[in-house]
Formats: sequence, C-alpha cells, structure tokens
Amino acid sequence: MPAVPAEGRFKGSASSRPAFKPDQLKTAKALVEKAVKKKKVFSVQGPYPVIRAALRARGWVERRLPRSGLRPRHCHSDRQQDSDDGDDPVAQGLCEGEKVENLDDMYELMSRLVRNERTYFYWTTRQDFMEHRSLRSDQATNHFAHSGTFTTKVGLCVNLRNLQWFDTVDPDTFFPRCYKLGAADERHAFIDDFRRTACSSLLTYVVETSKRSRDATQVQQHKHRKSTSHVVVGLEVIRKALEVCEEYLDNLEHRDIDRTVETTPSMEEPAWAKLLHSYYKIVHKGALIQGSLSLVGRCQSMLDRLQEVSPQLDTDGVSNIWIIKPGALSRGRGIMCMNHLEEILTLVDSDRALMKESKWVVQKYIERPFLINDTKFDIRQWFLVTDWNPLTVWFYRECYVRFSTQPYSTKTLDSSVHLCNNSIQKHFHPSSERHPGLPKENMWSCSQFRAYLQQQGREAEWVSVAIPGMQKAVVNVLQTAQDLVEPRKASFELYGADFILGRNLRPWLLEINSSPTMACSTSVTARLCPAVQLDTLRVVLDRKTDPSADTGNFQLIYRQPEIKVPQYVGINLQVEGAPIGRRRCFLPLNTSTRHSSFDGCAAAEGVETEGDPVRREEQRSAGEKRQLTSSPKRDQPGRSGISQTSGTRRFSRSLGPELPLVVNTEPQSKARCLGLAHGSNVAPLVPRSLSLSLIPLQSKQEPKTQNKHRHETHASVLSAAETASEPHDRTAARGCHLPPLKTVYPVNHRQHQWQSLGKHKGE
Repeated sequence: MPAVPAEGRFKGSASSRPAFKPDQLKTAKALVEKAVKKKKVFSVQGPYPVIRAALRARGWVERRLPRSGLRPRHCHSDRQQDSDDGDDPVAQGLCEGEKVENLDDMYELMSRLVRNERTYFYWTTRQDFMEHRSLRSDQATNHFAHSGTFTTKVGLCVNLRNLQWFDTVDPDTFFPRCYKLGAADERHAFIDDFRRTACSSLLTYVVETSKRSRDATQVQQHKHRKSTSHVVVGLEVIRKALEVCEEYLDNLEHRDIDRTVETTPSMEEPAWAKLLHSYYKIVHKGALIQGSLSLVGRCQSMLDRLQEVSPQLDTDGVSNIWIIKPGALSRGRGIMCMNHLEEILTLVDSDRALMKESKWVVQKYIERPFLINDTKFDIRQWFLVTDWNPLTVWFYRECYVRFSTQPYSTKTLDSSVHLCNNSIQKHFHPSSERHPGLPKENMWSCSQFRAYLQQQGREAEWVSVAIPGMQKAVVNVLQTAQDLVEPRKASFELYGADFILGRNLRPWLLEINSSPTMACSTSVTARLCPAVQLDTLRVVLDRKTDPSADTGNFQLIYRQPEIKVPQYVGINLQVEGAPIGRRRCFLPLNTSTRHSSFDGCAAAEGVETEGDPVRREEQRSAGEKRQLTSSPKRDQPGRSGISQTSGTRRFSRSLGPELPLVVNTEPQSKARCLGLAHGSNVAPLVPRSLSLSLIPLQSKQEPKTQNKHRHETHASVLSAAETASEPHDRTAARGCHLPPLKTVYPVNHRQHQWQSLGKHKGE
C-alpha cells in the first residue's frame, strides 16, 4: 500500500483509523466528485470551526493541510507580528470552552479523497503562510500581499503623510501625531514637537489653574498650598513658552521668510533643558508660578490662535504623555507611556537593533478621551476589503468596547490604566474603586454602548460624528496604501481597526490589525466573532453567484471608479544591440580600378567634401595624426631584399603627416595586380600578405602640380611604368576616409615568406 502524503495524514495512527462502510465510501465519492467539479475544495490553517462549518454547509470539501502548516516555522516577519493583535495565532477562531474539532468519519473520508486535489479557497491566520504569486486566478485567499504598509505601526505612521495626494483631509484630524525614531530627521522632529507641546501645555495649565482658583474653596486651598510649598518658579518660563508658540505660528504662516537678516534660534540647548526642567516641576510636581495671573489673558489668546492650526490641541492635555511602541511586537507587548523627553530617548537608544531597523514608533497620547464612569475604553471596529482596484470597502455595523481595569488618571503611567487591549487587561484584577456599572468582562457590545450614550443624551453624536468619522478614517488609510498592496482579484481580507473617542466623540485611529482575533474570550466576542466570520463568507462567496445576496451586517461604504493601470514595463529599462560603425573602404592596388573604387566609396557613404572647407580641414588634420605601422622584422637567412622592406618603411614615414596610409589585406593573388614590368631594375620586396597602398587625400583647391607630384611619388614605389600609363583623376580619393594603418598577421605562416615580385613574375 503506498504511503499517504503528509498533507493527508491525520492525528491518529493507522490502527486507530475507522473502517469505512461501502455505502459511506460511495456517498463520499459522489460528494467529492461534485465538489471538485464545482471547484469547492478549501483549506483552513488554524482552528476556525465557524469557517469550516459554514463552508461545508455550502457543499465545500476540506483538503486538510499538513500538521506543520498549523504554525509557520518562521514567524519573525515584522509585518505579521506587528499587525496581529490576537492571542496565540493557533487559537484564532477558537471559542471559549471549545477545542480543535474532531472530524467525523464522513468528513475525514472526504478530506482523504481530495488530498491530491487543488485548493480553491484558503483561510489562514497569516499572510506569509503561502506564496501569493504561485496562486491561480481561481484560487481565493483571505489575505492580500504587502498589506503591512498600513497594518504595521511604522507603515501606518509613514503612509498617512501621503494623504494630501489623495484627499484634502488633514491626517492630524483623525490620527495622533506619530514619528519613526529610527530616522534622524524624524527624531529631530519629535524632539521639536515634544518641546513645543510642553510650551502649549504650560499655557493650558496656567489658564485652567486660574479658572479653578476662582472658586472660593480652590482659592483657600491655593493659599494654603502657597504657604507650605517651597518650590516657586519665576514668570520668565511663561514668557519663554509664549515666545516659542509665537515663533511656531510665524513658521506656519511663513512670516519668517520676510526677514532679511539671518536669525539665530530663539533658544539653545541649555535654555531648552532649563525650560523643560521648569515645566516638569510645575506640571508634574506641582510647583507654583509666581505672578502667573497677570499672563492669563496672553496665554488664552495664544491658545485660541493655536487652536486654529492644531486640531489635536484639545486632546494634548497638560502632562505631555507619549506612547512608545516597538514595531516588532504585537498585542500590546512592549508598549509604554512616558512624559519625559530624556527617558524616551534613553529607552529608544537602549535597543540598537530596533533603532537600526527604524522600528521604534512614538505617538502622542490622547490625554483627554471620552470616559465611561471615569474609565478609559477603546473600540474594535471590523471592515472588509474585497478589491483594491476599484477599491471596495465594507464596514461592519457591529463593534465592541474594551475597558481598562483601573480608573483613568494621568498621574500614573501604568499599562493597566492606559492600555485597553484585552491581552493586557486580562492579567489585571479590577480596581476596588472601579464603578460598579462597568462589566466584569471588561467588554460592551455596540448596543450596550449606545444605550449608555442614550442615557447621557449623546446617541445622536454617535450616529452623526463617531460612525462617519471612523468610516472616513478607514477609507483615507486605504487610499494611501492602494498603490502599495498587491491588488489580487481573488483575494479579500478582514481587518480590525482600533479607535478611541475624544470628549466630543470624534474618533481617533490608533492602529489597524490584519488577522484580528476571533477568540471567543467573553460573552460579547462569543456572539460577534462568529457572526462577522459568517457575514464575511456571505460577501466573498454568496455575492459571486447572486449579487443581491444578503451580506449580513456588512455595509458597502466605498467603491471607487476602476482605474486602468498601464502595462508594467519594469523599472530598469535596458537597450541591447551593437554599435554601427563607419564602413571602411579597402582599396585595391590596381591603379586601373583604384580611382573608381574611391568614387564608389564616397558615393556609398554620402560624404561630400567638394565645396566644404571644414570637412577638408578635418580630413587634413586626421591625416596628420596617422602614422605608418607594419609587422615586426623577422630575420630570415638566405633572403635578399629585407633591406628593401625596411627601405619601404622609411619611405612611408618620409611621406610626412600629409599622407594617410591604408592597409590592404588582400591575399597574395592581389599582389600580382601591382603590374610591375618583368626585369625591372628596382624590384621592391613585398610580403604576400601585406601590401601598402599609399594614397594621399586630395582636395579641389590643391594645385595640379602638387597633386601630380604626390601621385608620382606614390607610384614610384609600385611601378613607374604603371603610373605613367594611367590617367590622373582629381577626385580619386575625394570624400573617402582612410582608416589608420594596421599590422595584419595572416593565419598561414607560409604567407610570411618574402619573395621578389619581379622574380615571382619571371617564374
């Protein structure tokens, strides 16, 4: 019996496998054949009982993945770890009190029958579980590639700065200020922001303290505090804070560009250190400001001006708290709140690995959120993306609220007060001072939250402010990432966005998570998590066959017009080919055809030198630079006439720079075309493989006598009789560019034998 493939193996041993009845096998085969024909084979990574049950009810058959596929071997992807805020990834979709389901005999048999079939629907906890580019167009998966551009802390921080190219919305109106401390420029920007926020917080503290002191009770307390306190700060710190805020407004309004003289910074590093030290003593330690009531009007006027340009001024508070997030962790791990600049920079610099990879993110903390019974909470909101071109977004009508276990206060920076993530709060016991109206499970459903707002008379703001604000924030984030995510048509993905509400119920986006937890950890999630999974299948499966199918609580909130993307041609363009050079003209040594060859060469190249003095001057200068080179001497005993060869070389050099030379590399038969008379007194020695044709360049303006003299000098080397018998042609070499002389070595070494041409003819 052949071995069962790894992906078809089951948890039990071979002896524990049930014996299938013939009728069961027949029924299973029929169902499998029908499912394979309709391409209804699915695979699930992780215990998602709701997904499995819903797909089987639609006639799908599961092709079980190998056991090693339950958890990827290497889960060090920053993109995934940073975006998964659930509990243990293997426990995704596992409801409370429920274990990994044991398939019954029929499902087990059907799974074994499709173990060699192709999977057409994947549901996994992580997007790096498979290679998306290897999938076919008819294979669906619940993840998009490269979604880390907005589901990671660093990606969301960076990409939202490009929102100005997609919408007129300012990201500071829904996303707290955020900086990537690994980059030097953003590190300096954060330091400037921290200092500037300290100044504006100091002005807010002065105004609010003056308002509280108007009450008689507060005045008596203030006097008692003044009499017992020994720490008093001068009024100069308020004036410095006003100067910093004024300079900031000048920079925003570009009034600083009108200055003709280069100005130095208003404050140097020692002055900044002194100002922050005074700020810490006033706000954090309760020091008094001597004579602060005299500057309350100026402080209020400055705050009114800052309010017009700083939409986050109301949420900044006075403590200047920032939340530090390591980009390589998830589910609230490693997140801390700090309010001292030196401590933040020291913490970041302590981990060089994260600093080197620019994974430290610091974000302004919302110090003044909307509280329920003096307790902080945040909102988990689901949304679904089914296409990126055109961008199609579905918003879930249900959400749930997560509470912290301790009363809210900015005097303490403990995570039990400020982090509402369930994976953090489940480790703390509720405070004894907590309001009894808050749930023990630290969660509310959307209906419970709306009932509370109705009691407070603010339910209308939830409908008109909070919900539209969350929808708009989600769409804006997706717009900035649309060009970065791989727009695969058969893919979809469910995301979980975390929001916090301001005192005016304006939503502030904290982060977006891929693979949001589906664990039924409370009674609220036990109802909502299965519902959102079922509604997701309604959108991605049922609407394919029936566009009017019910989509549950998912509401289509955005669908942009389809954008035609040009064909991808690559980033690096490369041109391949061979250079086209000028065709060389090799002239035969037969004077009867020499002039006609020159004329044909000039006509072929289309070069005209007649009437072109510039061209003639270029030819003359080019000829002056050419020098004659020939093959090296080879001493061959018993051969006479070697001195004649050297004489020929000396004569070639004596022609001067005005006579450019041409190498004729014709075979030895061409040498007979010299036409020398037999028995001539002077029998120059010419190698069979090398013949020199010395032809001067002529121009129209040259005198006939000079041209004739050059021609006769050249012909004297070859044959006096031949030169005298052929007519002169003034345009023989006109327009023909002669290449420089080169030494040519024949393949056959026998052709190096030097013979007297006259003697050769005599033979």
